[in-house]
Amino acid sequence: MAVHLFGAIDVGSYVYEMKIFELSRKSGIRQIDCIRHMMDIGTDTYHTGKISRSRLAELKRILSESMKIMKNYGVESYRAYGTSAFREMMNSSMVLSQIELETGIHIEILENTEQRFMDYKSLAFKGDAFTRFLEKPTAIVDIGGGSLQVSLFEKDKLSVTQNLWSGVLRIREQLDRIGASSVRNASLIEEIVNTQLNVFKKLYLKDRDISRIVVIDDYLSEAARLGNNFKAAGTVTQGSMGQAEFIDAASLNAFIEGLRDYSVTDISSKLGVSDENIPLLEISSIITRCVAKTMKADLIWLPGVTLCDGMVYDYAVEKKYISPAHDFEQDILTCAVETSKRYKGSEERSKTLSLIALQIFDSMKRIHGMGDRERLLVRLCAILHDCGKYISMQNLSECSYNIIKSTEIIGLSAREREIIANVVRFNHSDFIYYEEDGADSSLSQKDYMIVTKLTAILRLANGLDRSHKKKFTDVRIRLREGQLMITVSAKKDITLEKGLFGRRADFFEEIFSVRPVIRQREI
Repeated sequence: MAVHLFGAIDVGSYVYEMKIFELSRKSGIRQIDCIRHMMDIGTDTYHTGKISRSRLAELKRILSESMKIMKNYGVESYRAYGTSAFREMMNSSMVLSQIELETGIHIEILENTEQRFMDYKSLAFKGDAFTRFLEKPTAIVDIGGGSLQVSLFEKDKLSVTQNLWSGVLRIREQLDRIGASSVRNASLIEEIVNTQLNVFKKLYLKDRDISRIVVIDDYLSEAARLGNNFKAAGTVTQGSMGQAEFIDAASLNAFIEGLRDYSVTDISSKLGVSDENIPLLEISSIITRCVAKTMKADLIWLPGVTLCDGMVYDYAVEKKYISPAHDFEQDILTCAVETSKRYKGSEERSKTLSLIALQIFDSMKRIHGMGDRERLLVRLCAILHDCGKYISMQNLSECSYNIIKSTEIIGLSAREREIIANVVRFNHSDFIYYEEDGADSSLSQKDYMIVTKLTAILRLANGLDRSHKKKFTDVRIRLREGQLMITVSAKKDITLEKGLFGRRADFFEEIFSVRPVIRQREI
């Protein structure tokens, strides 16, 4: 049986973690080692924008030791990610270059949406428990050092996700700056968090009944993992290790109240949590209580997963060691659909445009050379193609561009949002070639070529339904002898579509050297 060893490294804002996993197609994923180290680089970067020399030296030492450990295990591949502390580092490229040169480990910075998406994948690491928990409306509360991500799932699909500026390290820094007595900390934390949660409630919780939440964090979950610190909720069984993975709101409240009755040393001894983690544990617990109160949720799941679990799950699915337990691509699409709805986009029009665009994409696969990820991007372009009309019908292209650029879509990087934003913009305005102003874009020339190809596809699809009246009952597209044959069945007059088709066909031919030809089949 072929076994593959994989290393997952998470350089977090406060916790460094490396896990070693064994992968096989027969047995799936098995964790064989875990190394954790408390290292507060987040406070440095959130406050000054840079990591201190002492902490950088400490990080390099830990990474060098991690490389030795991976070599001793015979690890064949690894991934190393940095999160919010690196995102807010003014000199991150210099720091990462130094780290790779001295330790041999390449760290990739995850943007917020990528990090949260990877955290969701860590839940899939829990197998059927994740799927069963999402059977009812659920909120996933992802508590990081710099921010808090709240995502709502309904019918096993992501419906809403928002990032709130209420991470544990950021709140601790605010409390230090305020300088209030420790007895007032709980009320201050609640005030900070509830200010943002109240806005979230007004925008997204009006017609939603969220009865349960999942908490992903480094502190509350650790307290549940290390001992019998919570009373398990009566409606579900305890976790596989015997600790209370599932608790109710009353148990959480009793735990928080109990933190006030002891000194830090006593709490550390009682809970099995390190002294330096106690203030962060309190903050994370109160954040969780605030969310539960806001949503009126009573059941709380503390699965104890980490970013490393999401990393190995993502790698194992990609390399086909396991089958996906959840359709995460559908979550990206659902998030885009919700964004389109927010700006009064036409759902029916988006579906029509998407179906035609995908047919063109699939028919041209041999010519355009793009893959599954670009196929997803063209679907997202079709969904978001008219979001800018909510602001201005006359300036549709620029308004659409700005909305897409400014909207976090879970699972997409800023680079991918930039690609989608440009495709949608050029669908409604004159195309700007890379050799013109495009060279000043944040996109590379290779990425700009993706923009060019997807724009040609979306424009052509848009031209086939220019009147927005779904005139075609059937569209069949195939590539034959240097032409893209588009055969349509229509009862209604398609003079408008034919008349406006030529210019779009010219641009398509310029990009792909293939001439689109439209033919009408009478019904």
